[in-house]
Amino acid sequence: MTNENPKSSGDVSKNVPFSEWVSPLLTDLLYPSESDEAIEVVTCYLKQPDPLTVSQVKDWLTLPPSIYVDEMEEADFWEPVLTEQDWYEEEEKDRTAKFQKLKQVLESTLTVRQVFRVGETEIDVYLIGLQTDGERAGIKTKIIQT
Repeated sequence: MTNENPKSSGDVSKNVPFSEWVSPLLTDLLYPSESDEAIEVVTCYLKQPDPLTVSQVKDWLTLPPSIYVDEMEEADFWEPVLTEQDWYEEEEKDRTAKFQKLKQVLESTLTVRQVFRVGETEIDVYLIGLQTDGERAGIKTKIIQT
């Protein structure tokens, strides 16, 4: 693995591609909703430093105008997976700890983070942000709301 950005040579975390930091954290990690769904790494070609708009996300995903897309608060994405309940057993506590680690990695590797919901019942959820090299990346999952 080579690093073509000399500015980042002093920081090991910047030498490692985003997917290599995040992918190991996603193994066997499911986002809970009416159906527990896998989480995957995504990249986005949109590079502007400004926050993305719903229209830009629709263009990126090549969605027709009829598909519903909205932006949600990042805290609302994390709340269901970081709030530990009294009834949690070891498995649920382990899942919460994995999500806490994932959140820490995303916060340390991505700026201008945004969360977009795509669809109305089976909803694709994208949490994306800017990497230090100006590329956008993040994670994607699905939530089911009937």
